[in-house]
Amino acid sequence: MTTSSLQLGTWLSTGSPAIAELAAMCGFDWLLLDLEHGCEPEAALPGQLRALGGRATKPVVRMGAPHPDQIARVLDWGAKGIMVPHVESAETAREIVSAAYYAPRGRRGLSRTVRTHGYGLTFATDAESAPRIMAQIESVEGVKNVEAIAAVDGVDVLFVGPADLRHDLEHHPEWNVADFEACLAAVVNATLKYGKAAGILCRDVETITKFADQGFTEIAVESDLSILRQAYQKILTDGRRSQ
Repeated sequence: MTTSSLQLGTWLSTGSPAIAELAAMCGFDWLLLDLEHGCEPEAALPGQLRALGGRATKPVVRMGAPHPDQIARVLDWGAKGIMVPHVESAETAREIVSAAYYAPRGRRGLSRTVRTHGYGLTFATDAESAPRIMAQIESVEGVKNVEAIAAVDGVDVLFVGPADLRHDLEHHPEWNVADFEACLAAVVNATLKYGKAAGILCRDVETITKFADQGFTEIAVESDLSILRQAYQKILTDGRRSQ
């Protein structure tokens, strides 16, 4: 894989506009603003999106669930993409696409005065600014249906949630399914077959090359909370060692 094809992101869970702005200034390709497990409610999201306004870094918002009203709101507020957890069927994937697009492709409600259209000063059609849709594959059922999900027009990325997928595999041994690495290969193969991108979250910089070599091109590394936790722990460990 060439370096230019790799898109690096990171998870933002604190809900801080300052951290979002700093991460964008550092040059990440995309940032994931987390509404599923993040610390801030949906109402705090506009502030983070404003902090990223006009920058090359793309803000992607992870939904709590595939709710059409929430999908429409975050896109109205200026998100450039959405990530939806626990996508397990082509039907769910099609519903997500429908919620994210205007007619005739979808059923998203249209307001020309929202932030994404410059509060009425501009208007960007779906063709000009199509939202990037990331469907998370986080379960055995999702892996079983991964080709059908990848085939859905409008789904751009199949994004593996490694913690949930490992948990599902470990707690359902009776299903006698493939191991974790085989599941990753199935996701990558489906994206190659249907011209989509494969994504994954990794917990350390050292594993970026491993996942990139496997065919993942949208890789999120660490989260703001994890980075802060590790830095705080290092300060305390090194500081106490010096006494």
